[in-house]
Amino acid sequence: MSTLQRQAQALGDPTRHAIFRHVVEAEGPVDVAALTAHVGLNHNAVRQHLAKLVDAGLVVESRAAAGRRGRPRLLYEVAPGADSRWGVAGPYERLSLLLAEIVRTGDSPLEVGRRAGARRHATDGRAAVASAQPPPTGVAADGTAEVAAAMAREGFEPEVRRSGERVDIVLHACPYESTALADPALVCALHRGMAEGVAEGTDATVDELVARDPRRAGCRLLLRVGSAR
Repeated sequence: MSTLQRQAQALGDPTRHAIFRHVVEAEGPVDVAALTAHVGLNHNAVRQHLAKLVDAGLVVESRAAAGRRGRPRLLYEVAPGADSRWGVAGPYERLSLLLAEIVRTGDSPLEVGRRAGARRHATDGRAAVASAQPPPTGVAADGTAEVAAAMAREGFEPEVRRSGERVDIVLHACPYESTALADPALVCALHRGMAEGVAEGTDATVDELVARDPRRAGCRLLLRVGSAR
């Protein structure tokens, strides 16, 4: 069975479809309690529906950051590769919105990318309020983790490699391969800007995006954290 067939089958159940739509329309990751309240089912039934959505590649599961006693809560959000035919903005639709912003405003791809990253950072911050305690006063947020998480949501499949205060985030996939082949400078500037926007106000600084052939992926975001700034 193809991925498309599995996704169609998963969304064929009305309750499962309602859960998926709620995840799509949420401003950030949602937990089982929120979904239980939305569909009016018990936690076990909602978890079973979520398991099928995860298996179909429609949503992804993660754990909330530590900060409360007990096991961290599970959080759910739309999978980066979820096909746009299910009412989800796919990677090229997201890219088209950024390109339209460049044309409309006349701003550079780097500036537009920074704004997009800042919006992502703000959205993730709102979603994290209920799931984790904020860092102590005077302690910056973990920018490396935030940049990697933002790149994962865009479909870049990041891998974090850290050596002291230097961080190398390797991007193992390029969700914009065709456009990046046609205009690598534009696409790479957008995504370097996005990383900078996410990192703004954290303990991390983005120094460089080392581009590679998008067909082979392996681009690298070079960051420095803490006193390396």
